[in-house]
Amino acid sequence: MNPKELKKKSEKDLQQLIDEKRERIRQLRFTIASGKVKNVREIRALKRDIARILTALNNKENQKEEKASLETNKKEEIKNK
Repeated sequence: MNPKELKKKSEKDLQQLIDEKRERIRQLRFTIASGKVKNVREIRALKRDIARILTALNNKENQKEEKASLETNKKEEIKNK
């Protein structure tokens, strides 16, 4: 996943992606423990994907908070005039 793709997705879609990737990590851990999987690097890639998704979610939340604070500041300026 690249950051541009993540910016386009909704918060609900991003949360769903996180859940899917966490489930995949859980499955991989069990298969690695049983010795069936040799590709242990996939877990590292999944963790990095999760971190990217969480960063995108946090950025979206910060943007919402900024918009809300700007709107309240504008309203306060209008009231003070």
